[in-house]
Amino acid sequence: MAAGGDHGSPDSYRSPLASRYASPEMCFVFSDRYKFRTWRQLWLWLAEAEQTLGLPITDEQIQEMKSNLDNIDFKMAAEEEERLRHDVMAHVHTFGHCCPQAAGIIHLGATSCYVGDNTDLIILRNALDLLLPKACTADHSWETLLSLDSGSLHGSPELEACPR
Repeated sequence: MAAGGDHGSPDSYRSPLASRYASPEMCFVFSDRYKFRTWRQLWLWLAEAEQTLGLPITDEQIQEMKSNLDNIDFKMAAEEEERLRHDVMAHVHTFGHCCPQAAGIIHLGATSCYVGDNTDLIILRNALDLLLPKACTADHSWETLLSLDSGSLHGSPELEACPR
């Protein structure tokens, strides 16, 4: 993947700023592929938890979902979203298309916020995992960097030690 990623690919975040300043790894973390694969992972975890709680979810349905986490048909998802006018339901239908046994349990009992909000948190956490090691020199602990409030940064020795 080129620096900043391929702007036409679902594997990379698309932005003029990303193409100039973001690493390929960071572009991938914010990509459509990562987002929608995370939705599928969350639906799998939900189904596994529901099965554990006694809902009638079979091992075959779980395995079918596991086998298709990366099998994302972006064209179909776009067509479904245009038809349904709902991004989450478009991906429920798209995932269900490649998981016909599990189609009825994907997103069972969840709201759109379940995948949307949790995915946002996972993406931000993983982006910070990429960013924080680069944010400051090894001389300073993360506790020092993270304890600073924005008002104390101007002219501080902690800020001066961080590369720009």
